[in-house]
Amino acid sequence: MPLIPEESQIHESAQGPRTAPTPRPVPGPRPVAPPRPGRPGPLRPTPPVQRTPHDVAVAKPGLPGPAASAATTAPATSVPAPVSVTPQIQLIPASAAGALDAAEEAVDLLLESGRAPGDVLVITTGERHPWAAHELSFGEAAYWAQHDAGDDVFYADATTASRAASRPVVVVAVNGDSVALADALPLARARAGALLIVCGEPQKINSALGAGV
Repeated sequence: MPLIPEESQIHESAQGPRTAPTPRPVPGPRPVAPPRPGRPGPLRPTPPVQRTPHDVAVAKPGLPGPAASAATTAPATSVPAPVSVTPQIQLIPASAAGALDAAEEAVDLLLESGRAPGDVLVITTGERHPWAAHELSFGEAAYWAQHDAGDDVFYADATTASRAASRPVVVVAVNGDSVALADALPLARARAGALLIVCGEPQKINSALGAGV
């Protein structure tokens, strides 16, 4: 019977020294990733981008071929170069006496087609439009305040039109002499964003423009 404890001791020593179990890592919060250079503060998750059919690259008008590809692959932060737009020119034949009435009819058609009143500027080369003459009777400050508001058709004459801002449509009533027309047409062309309508005698208008309309 005394041998039993000894055998037990020999059996335990044969197994060699026991090593302590390796401690397992304790789960905890993951360290926050440091912010990227140039973007201080904590990182915010980027929302997923939902693609629509409009995300397909489309060549811009006026940039055919390789230029269009370069424009569509340019980074979003790039600013496109300004492009000068030449307005379309429409001629409405009218005599000097009937030019103002023709211009009024053109304005009515523009408004009926959906143009906003603030999109239209009317320039007279001779006598002022009755609206302009009436508003100027209250003083130039009140007159130009309505121009700056930009919510209605504005009427100006060739001598003051240089102060008017650009608008999508400019209508010129050629109710004056050729000298005023030669000054008013280049100014009206520069103020028109999309459409220039000239009401008057075609021969005088073509001569002032330097080419046939």
